[in-house]
Amino acid sequence: MATDTKRLSTLIATEINARADQALAAITLLDEGASVPFIARYRKEVTGGLDDTQLRLLAERLSYLREMDARRSTIVESIRSQGKLTEELEARLAAVSTKAELEDIYLPYKPKRRTRAEIARERGLGPLAEAIWANRAARPADLAASYLTADVPDVKTALDGARDIIAEQIAENADLVGKLRSYMRERAFLRAAVVAGKEEAGAKFSDYFDHVERWATAPSHRALAMLRGRNEEVLSVGIEVDADDTSAVKPVERMIADAFSIGRQQDGDKWLMEVAGWTWRVKLSLSLSLDLMRELRERAEDEAIRVFARNLKDLLLAAPAGARATLGLDPGIRTGVKVAVVDGTGKLLDTSTVYPFQPRNDVRGAQAELATLIVKHKVELIAIGNGTGSRETEKLVADLLAALPAQPDGKKPLKVIVSEAGASVYSASAAAAAEFPNLDVSLRGAVSIARRLQDPLAELVKIEPKAIGVGQYQHDVDQHNLGRSLDAVVEDAVNAVGVDLNTASAALLAHVSGLSSSLAEAIVLHRDANGPFASRRELLKVSRLGPRAFEQCAGFLRIRDGTEPLDASAVHPEAYGVARKIVTACGRDLRALMSDPTALRSIDPRSFVDDKFGLPTVRDIIAELEKPGRDPRPEFRTATFADGVDDINDLKVGMMLEGTVTNVAAFGAFVDIGVHQDGLVHVSQLADRFIKDAHEVVKAGDVVKVRVVDVDVKRKRIALSMRKDAADDVRPAGRGDIRKPAGNPRNNDRKSAGGRDSGTSMGAFGAALADAFKRK
Repeated sequence: MATDTKRLSTLIATEINARADQALAAITLLDEGASVPFIARYRKEVTGGLDDTQLRLLAERLSYLREMDARRSTIVESIRSQGKLTEELEARLAAVSTKAELEDIYLPYKPKRRTRAEIARERGLGPLAEAIWANRAARPADLAASYLTADVPDVKTALDGARDIIAEQIAENADLVGKLRSYMRERAFLRAAVVAGKEEAGAKFSDYFDHVERWATAPSHRALAMLRGRNEEVLSVGIEVDADDTSAVKPVERMIADAFSIGRQQDGDKWLMEVAGWTWRVKLSLSLSLDLMRELRERAEDEAIRVFARNLKDLLLAAPAGARATLGLDPGIRTGVKVAVVDGTGKLLDTSTVYPFQPRNDVRGAQAELATLIVKHKVELIAIGNGTGSRETEKLVADLLAALPAQPDGKKPLKVIVSEAGASVYSASAAAAAEFPNLDVSLRGAVSIARRLQDPLAELVKIEPKAIGVGQYQHDVDQHNLGRSLDAVVEDAVNAVGVDLNTASAALLAHVSGLSSSLAEAIVLHRDANGPFASRRELLKVSRLGPRAFEQCAGFLRIRDGTEPLDASAVHPEAYGVARKIVTACGRDLRALMSDPTALRSIDPRSFVDDKFGLPTVRDIIAELEKPGRDPRPEFRTATFADGVDDINDLKVGMMLEGTVTNVAAFGAFVDIGVHQDGLVHVSQLADRFIKDAHEVVKAGDVVKVRVVDVDVKRKRIALSMRKDAADDVRPAGRGDIRKPAGNPRNNDRKSAGGRDSGTSMGAFGAALADAFKRK
């Protein structure tokens, strides 16, 4: 096991840009049960300073390689049991680096159902196949005449059997299959076409009714769109290679011929060449196309999951509005606007439902009720969900605030539009029912909206990450991989910010390093029964929370105004001794130093390094003492929607608007500008320079200024731009790497996906925007 771990650490180290000893140390810690956040934050000396990104990649690759090792062992045992395992074959299996290569080598030895080649061998045609290979000068038909039996009545049957045997030999040659797969990866095209009769029903896939592009460069969102169209039986999607090659022998067939030294002059070679072509068409083309389709899906899914994970991280780490009394509004038209008021800690104070819209139209009554709640609970923030009725509700609140007298400090409550994605999922969850057993489901949504303005992280962790909806095609990707990736993002975000031990919910505590859901619930039960924790050490009194879990979680938990001042910081209890030495060297009281850290600037970190704590940890401690418990999230900002722009029909080309980025994909960013339909800033319109990935410029939650450059009311598509050069805003965005095979007459005069000529002004940003909008 130790040898395997050392081998894996060497392999992984090169992939994460680290030394083998660093990777080995990290793997050892992971195997001992340490979490990635704990290793990244508190074991820098052990790993040589590997960061959380490197450690996440290491953990993923470790899982993949161990799965491959397990499969390799199974394959070796299978071949050994057949009596066919040689030293050379075992060494070859040990040298492969991917699961695909492993399966290629195993193919000839893999137990399978009775094949046509096996039937031919049973009929005594194995020697005929060998004779044809050996004697290329002879006519295969003449050789076959010697193998006629009751089971092989004629020459054709004999040659067909020999062909089946030789075809199987060709198709199971691992080196050849690997070369053909590599060739296809470089040269293959992905073709999509509409299924006859599905044009109208599958109109949303119209961009792919006659679509061809290189397999190697097909972006994730387009690949997933085509695969979804295929699953819905609207599109046929396939792989093409050398479709326009008019030579008698295709390049792939020549590769087969070269692998088996098949010439062109002798009778045997000519027959074998026909078999090579038949093997490609009937066996290899199909199996390799399936391989490439699987790779395409995996590649597209991996990218989609990365996009979702990156957006989720941005959303979780969005700026909190802070611990202020907040009124949450879950807009509704006929069913009324649900209202909930929470205090600065998120505790529910009051609820109500008002009916300012049709059919009641009780505007005054609604405003009176809201005004009463604002004054009664000294509300400072008003969170308005961005769903149906959002802008109407915002106008109602704006009119109310205009008429409302200012508070003694001269301020009025601040209204903010808040994403309500996933609020309904939380409302109907078991966690919400346990927290608010006597509260109507619809009112729970208003509570969630209010709390997510105060602290997005604390509230969003209660919702299954997949339900938050900041990804593309998240329902089409592997749900296990998606869930694992998103859970890692949540864990990293929670531990990066830290958690208040005395106010955090069980849902939030469950994502802290070292804590399971059961331990989180045990902490809350202990807190409810015994009152707030006075120190981190009191965690050891919690049922089933032992020293190991304490080591993992303690540094990420905060206690404000406790008996130990360092408990309010990210300094781990194991390093309190070092922290106190630093404080003593400053000649100040710990609390005084935390409020005025000037003296820390004269401290030499190297003076406090010892056998256990190295320079990285000492520097972290000093930085923490300078700003104890600092929140890494940005300062709170809000977007101001334009008055009178409440619906897509109110938009005009050229309008300058402010909005909030709701979702970011590689092809662009979606922005909420307050019209119930997000607009898209294509990647080509994000800046006055070349941008490869939209994440280089924006992230979910950013407040941005955009210009309207096109509005398609019928299809509810809004094209936006953040470019300063207005003259360039009307140029169509090209499809980039889309290709048609040379010689295809349909290459010419191609229409854009929006149904307009590719040379028209903007449209829906041409086909690129049409593709992008489909993720919605």
